[in-house]
Amino acid sequence: MKSYVALLYSIVLGEGRRVVMGDLRAMAERLGHRSPRTLVATGNLLFDADNAAVNDLEAALENAFAETFGRHVDIIVRPGVDWLRLAATNPFHTEGEEDGTRVHVRVMRQPLSGTVPADFERYCTAGERLAVVDGDLWVHFTGQASESKLLGALTKKRLGVGTFRNWNTVKGLAALLGS
Repeated sequence: MKSYVALLYSIVLGEGRRVVMGDLRAMAERLGHRSPRTLVATGNLLFDADNAAVNDLEAALENAFAETFGRHVDIIVRPGVDWLRLAATNPFHTEGEEDGTRVHVRVMRQPLSGTVPADFERYCTAGERLAVVDGDLWVHFTGQASESKLLGALTKKRLGVGTFRNWNTVKGLAALLGS
């Protein structure tokens, strides 16, 4: 039995409709996952399951999500030990501890290369910094992420399937794994 973290790209189902976390937990239980739990209402699911390939878990969750909620959403799965390693390797740890909303990680389905930061330097107009660690993209925003030109450039088309989480959420998921 292993713990896993599943990150939904979006929980918006349409105008005025969002995924209810209780429904998401029930969906995970229907798939046979044990002890499903969520962290904040933004599509962060933890569960326990027999050892399985991550891509199999992602496919099963995405299919179940489409059946349950009526639309496809990309879902990224990481084994709990990998999530703890991700949290431990934050290259902007000090900045994240000062303000956890200004440090984000784009958790990727397929690892990024270390050349990605150079590809996006021209969008770092407000002093943003980027680093690829173990294939995931870390960003330190000097202001609000939503106001950065960089955020709009970091798209699925340019980077592949992935989803952002801020440092507070990364730490919260790590804490839930440890409890």
